[in-house]
Amino acid sequence: MRVIVPAAGKGSRLHSAQADLPKVLHCACGKPLLEIVLEQTDFIAPEDTYIVVGFQKEKVMDYFGKKYHYVEQKQQLGTANAVSVCEPWFRDYEGTVLVTFGDMPLFRREMMRSMCLHHEQTGAACTLMTAENPELTFWARIVRDEKGKFSAIVEAKDCTEEQKQIKELFSGVLVFDSKALFDILPQVGTNNAQGEYYLTEVPELMAKQGLKVETFMTDDGDDLRGVNTKEDLLICEQVMRKRGMA
Repeated sequence: MRVIVPAAGKGSRLHSAQADLPKVLHCACGKPLLEIVLEQTDFIAPEDTYIVVGFQKEKVMDYFGKKYHYVEQKQQLGTANAVSVCEPWFRDYEGTVLVTFGDMPLFRREMMRSMCLHHEQTGAACTLMTAENPELTFWARIVRDEKGKFSAIVEAKDCTEEQKQIKELFSGVLVFDSKALFDILPQVGTNNAQGEYYLTEVPELMAKQGLKVETFMTDDGDDLRGVNTKEDLLICEQVMRKRGMA
């Protein structure tokens, strides 16, 4: 099993005059966000961990050392692009790959590991984690067909008024069959409000092509909270303290 951790962002909304850091090196409860994420994915070996770096990549690489793989994303063109840059390292790999983000420190080890096991047991091409959290109104929605099967992930900015009422949210964490993932990625387009290559399009493309897409619901909607602003950081720290992580 391998893991890809996109961690290339600048984090402009987190910066103060004294802190010109890559987003993932900002701290929650005294630890860099990426360090917390890597602690939660430590059921996957460091030599199977691929960190996607970009803004001030040297700072990230210096902090975490040589035990991980680092892949550079030279232009931030979206989440699908962040995963695509890893393709040369995955050409001969046909196993499971977890994708989780370096600025989302609240996903718990046991839930991600359980999702990976569920993915392998069901033989899915993709498994995505979902949750309900009424506070997270700007999160992507899970759209299902009339039979209740996964149909699509729709980003909040692209949702219709009807879709905005959907309670099941996409977490951002996915597990893929590696070969299926990298076969589908070149088909991802930019027909969305941001004009970016969204990784969220991959499960929809897989489902349309008859590949099996599973969902796995986490029991705590706070898992989904990421860090984009100082306010987000404070909320994440509150959740970490509540959970005994700090």
